[in-house]
Amino acid sequence: MPIEHDMPLNPAAQARSENVAVPSPATLHTTGGITAIVPARNEELVIAACLESLAKQSEITEIVVVNDQSSDNTAAIVRDLATRITRLRLLEAQEPPPGWVGKNNALTLGARNATSDWLLFTDADVELEEGATTRALQIAQETQAALVSFSPRQITEKWYEKALIPFVYCRLARRLSYAAVNDPKSAAAAANGQFLLIRREIYEAVGGHTRFASHVLEDVALATAVKVAGHRIWFGPGKGIVCARMYRTFGAMWEGWTKNLYRLMGGTPWKAFREGESAFPWIPLVVILLGIKFPIAMFAGVLLLVLRQMNYGSELVRNQYPFAFIIYYIPAAFLYAGVLAASYRSYARGKVQWKGREYSTETREGQK
Repeated sequence: MPIEHDMPLNPAAQARSENVAVPSPATLHTTGGITAIVPARNEELVIAACLESLAKQSEITEIVVVNDQSSDNTAAIVRDLATRITRLRLLEAQEPPPGWVGKNNALTLGARNATSDWLLFTDADVELEEGATTRALQIAQETQAALVSFSPRQITEKWYEKALIPFVYCRLARRLSYAAVNDPKSAAAAANGQFLLIRREIYEAVGGHTRFASHVLEDVALATAVKVAGHRIWFGPGKGIVCARMYRTFGAMWEGWTKNLYRLMGGTPWKAFREGESAFPWIPLVVILLGIKFPIAMFAGVLLLVLRQMNYGSELVRNQYPFAFIIYYIPAAFLYAGVLAASYRSYARGKVQWKGREYSTETREGQK
């Protein structure tokens, strides 16, 4: 399969807490198919499984992988797969222009080369279940949504993944419900870039990823633009539809949440402080420390901590995580406080790092 090349893109001028009622299956009357667009930077461990899962989706008429200057075997693996997946193409992205996030540069290149009426933006560490795109198109048809996104079932294997990742998603669910996002009367908007299906004409009308060249939370920005433009969006849990294991090392996990968490939790020092104060069980821990002098305080502190832990267990279940993950509650709270503080420091310095690149937060997005 030949490799397509493109010049760097020009800088742009501008810039889950409750159950969701999923529409019942219906006969599809869609045309034009789906182009799946996968940005890939050093994804040799996961890219094959992702592409094979995309190739099993009958609605996907082409798969465009954009190799974002990988230094590993990502491109070679894609070329090999292209010999038997005829719908697969490989594009090579140039170094992103100043002010561009690498992923947004790659996604824009992929969209420019797509030929379908629907665009599916997904990540290289994602795997789609059988019938995933059928389900997404059904939801789009039944709700008249221009954008459909799923929050993938998160696969966690190491203890630190089981501690931090569910904790983060439980905190996010407190801030923003699926019901609010899906309500056209609500200003709430969100999406997950691990599975984001959008009608191409709407994508182009709102400016696509070019409009959000510098945004590290490009999925939320795109969903917000679609909703502000008067189109419906639909966001829901992806259990049984799509799954992902985002991070395979502690360092990658820490770097990933440092890049995103401050913005996800409001993007201001006060909101970050309130979030940390609310999430960390500081009252039970202070009472336990008082137990050094007053034994009755030790008992009261432990009881308060157990109650916080049990409440976390109920949140885990509501967000479709195993109740047994409550055993990670205390390390989760400390990890969460640490990464939130690290994320705040990065934004205060005006720089975040991701996959070997450094991005400025001194942008319109970073100042919101």
